[in-house]
Amino acid sequence: MDKSIKVDTLVIGSGGAGLTSAIWAKKSGAKVLVVSESYPTRSQTSMAQGGINAVLSSSDGDSIEKHIEDTLKASHDLADEKMVTKMCENAPKAIEWLDSIGVVFSRDDEGNIAQRKLGGTKYNRACYSQDYTGLKILQTLYDNCLKEEVDFLYEHYLVELIIYEGVVGGAVFLDIRSGELKEVFAKSVVLATGGYAGIYHSYTTNMYSSTGDAIALCIKQGVKVSNLDFIQFHPTGLKNSSVLISESARGAGGKLLNQDGEKFVDELLPRDKVSLAIWEQIERGNQVFLDIRDLGEKFIDENLPQERKLAMFYENIDPIDELIPIKPVAHYSMGGIEVDENLMSDVKGLFAVGECSDARVHGANRLGGNSLLEIVAFGMIVGENSALYAKDKSLVECSTIESVKSYIDEIFEFDCHDNFYKKRDELGEILYFKVGIKREKENLLGVMKFLEELPKLGIIDKSKTYNNTLVDFLKFKNSLVLSKEIVNQALGRLS
Repeated sequence: MDKSIKVDTLVIGSGGAGLTSAIWAKKSGAKVLVVSESYPTRSQTSMAQGGINAVLSSSDGDSIEKHIEDTLKASHDLADEKMVTKMCENAPKAIEWLDSIGVVFSRDDEGNIAQRKLGGTKYNRACYSQDYTGLKILQTLYDNCLKEEVDFLYEHYLVELIIYEGVVGGAVFLDIRSGELKEVFAKSVVLATGGYAGIYHSYTTNMYSSTGDAIALCIKQGVKVSNLDFIQFHPTGLKNSSVLISESARGAGGKLLNQDGEKFVDELLPRDKVSLAIWEQIERGNQVFLDIRDLGEKFIDENLPQERKLAMFYENIDPIDELIPIKPVAHYSMGGIEVDENLMSDVKGLFAVGECSDARVHGANRLGGNSLLEIVAFGMIVGENSALYAKDKSLVECSTIESVKSYIDEIFEFDCHDNFYKKRDELGEILYFKVGIKREKENLLGVMKFLEELPKLGIIDKSKTYNNTLVDFLKFKNSLVLSKEIVNQALGRLS
């Protein structure tokens, strides 16, 4: 491809939100290009294990109204009821569509899609595929993108959004393989780049690439963002690696115990309450464990095979007959790019969907099972909306590639005496302990001081091709932008 590419709809990000958006934009008649930093099968969506919420039957007393109610309650009533209603009402349609395109859901004895209970609800509402739900959805979406002949551009890192007079025009990318910059001009742009819990480096269930780059760019370029301080901590990360143990393990009957075998919390409360209870145990000097031994080997191997493998690989314990040591870790970012009911930001033609957006459906705490639902239900909507927007628009060809090139060239001239990787690790630890489950004004001010006093850092590797150090450095710079905004918003929440 040339350095300059022109399409109707540009989708940035190839996780579940991006792939769903791309399929529905293509079905709606748009010429679509998906650009991603990595490959779809490496997306964070693959890590979602427990299930995707939808009310498929009222036989057990569940209803869409109760799904809405549970979502609002978990959010501390800070979610927008209109947007929550839209998501929950579209949930059955989302499951029906996923089933129709080949997602291999687990089935009950009657052959219906199996559902199980997750935290924050009394009902079996989460549709699942063993404990690989996100991975199975992601693989199926990718297969269907290929069937629909959606175009892809892999290993291209987003460096800047093209915005001219309040209208989006596309984006500038760094080709990681060649080191060249490329412009993609588009009539509409869908940001589906995921969340930013990865900035809690070494204390997160997320891949380290989840640094909220698109959100940071939006902050720098004046696009509205909101609720960035709303970050969810998952109760059951493995103690030594922070790898996620799915909520489905507790939904199936797993217990949380301290080292004395004492049960200290209702395991199926919303995640923030369970995480806080675990954190308070740890503050007292206690160890905390997840106990799934009573579920039995047959049930675990049929329904939770990944959890057993993860515990064995990362903790060297077999949960069939041993306790799983756990701690709460940064897991999900509820805030992001502010969008309206059509999932469009305050920049015309710039849409955002999934974890990078603040669609106001999670408030201060996300209900388990609603993340996969959001990316599919809203991905379907944003795909159609972005294609419809692009239909009668002209390209805004405002080139910014030279200014981006100057910025990259300047980075190669920065002093390299301080190792930014060490600062990245230090930032992750500081955020975890001071901008984590419990927050105090003095600690937040200390974090801001740390951020403001960081020296000007650079990189040693000056090569062009496959310079992953450059990408890591750009992501670190974006982490600093996000961290400052998170602390600012958290301070505002305390005042």
